[in-house]
Amino acid sequence: MPMNAQLRSLIESTNPWLGDLQAQSRHVIGRLPDPYITRTAEHGLAQALEDTRRAHLVIGPRQAGKSTLVWSVLSRMSGPLLLLNCEEPLIRQWCDSPGLFAAELGQWLPPGGTVFFEEAQWLREAGLFIKGLVDAHKGRRIVVTGSASFHLAARTRESLAGRATRHQLWPLSLAEAIGDQGGVADAVARRAAREVLERHLVRGGYPAAWTAADPVPVLQDLVTSFVLRDASDRFRIERPDAFRRLLQLAAGQIGDVVNYSEWARITGIATSTVIEYASLLEETHILRLLRPFIGGKRAELTQAPKVFYIDVGLRNAVGGGFASVNERVDIGKLLEGVVFGELHKRWPEPGAVRYWRTRGGAEVDFVLEPEPGRIVGLEVKASARAGARLSRSARSFIAAYGPALFLLVHRGEPAEELVDGVTVRWVPAELLPETLDSL
Repeated sequence: MPMNAQLRSLIESTNPWLGDLQAQSRHVIGRLPDPYITRTAEHGLAQALEDTRRAHLVIGPRQAGKSTLVWSVLSRMSGPLLLLNCEEPLIRQWCDSPGLFAAELGQWLPPGGTVFFEEAQWLREAGLFIKGLVDAHKGRRIVVTGSASFHLAARTRESLAGRATRHQLWPLSLAEAIGDQGGVADAVARRAAREVLERHLVRGGYPAAWTAADPVPVLQDLVTSFVLRDASDRFRIERPDAFRRLLQLAAGQIGDVVNYSEWARITGIATSTVIEYASLLEETHILRLLRPFIGGKRAELTQAPKVFYIDVGLRNAVGGGFASVNERVDIGKLLEGVVFGELHKRWPEPGAVRYWRTRGGAEVDFVLEPEPGRIVGLEVKASARAGARLSRSARSFIAAYGPALFLLVHRGEPAEELVDGVTVRWVPAELLPETLDSL
């Protein structure tokens, strides 16, 4: 789409700082929320943006803080900036042709500047467009945010091979929410971490919900916008009522093995449609279907996945409620959900986190492979009492596989013992981040 008066007016209104770097700095800093929670992805993105020969994609769930992360990094960088919101129809039309766009970009942004595409999943062919810009190489930084991985990442994987860096952003991890505890006494830091954990169990890690005086409307709005806007409008879901019911079923079955046939019966849709909807929920970073660990034992389950919400706050908005930790009957599922979220944020690659279960009913909540051939077992116990016992299932797993380490995450005190030559470590849930760092 050639440049016209309407497009010019839109660009000028969304970039009121054009030509004034001091005004730009004020606007960029003004985009950061108060309080702002530092994200661990900042350092990597800041380093990547020094490379003008590639595009830099920040991908993750809606409202995880992708744009805020970019604004934070840009607030410490020099050079002019052009912001383009790809939800705007005029911007989408302008981005139909990478060649035309690259030719006209110089009217707004000199070499050495940064062009920031927000919500690029709305572009008709995001991958091909970004590829064209990179290939044109005009000496400008290209940074892109996108909510839906199947649209921005999966479609662009081949076309952007070698042309882009990808930075995955999830809701806040426990470590990010806890922040830097340097200079604080261990007992004080531990108490603060425990308070963060209890808050996380109810609110989850979406930044706006984490910092809000009342997280309920924030999370409920997020659910509504996903179900009504994304599912109905963008993904053309024919049965949004069944889609919402599927979300509710998953909310009540955190950590349970999925029975697609049962879900189909309850929602009143075909099993194939249930599988399609579940896949969509994975691709848009709402749910994860955790596959089983297959170690070669004939008695192991081989196919059925377990279901988890990536964020337990979103799960609570769908079907768990927001009662305090001490008043909840689902504390076990919540704690398992939070532990899964921590594992997934560190090792999001398919197969990096799995579960173990035999047909005889022996089960270990999570099996990690932080390095090829190095297995770590992990079991979650909601008990806060001291001296929690290692389960028979855990002992069976240790005997069968001799993992490098076995972790028992609970709400008690730290302890350690040797079982069949394997170190078993009792880890208070609030200390899980530093334990995972050691892996």
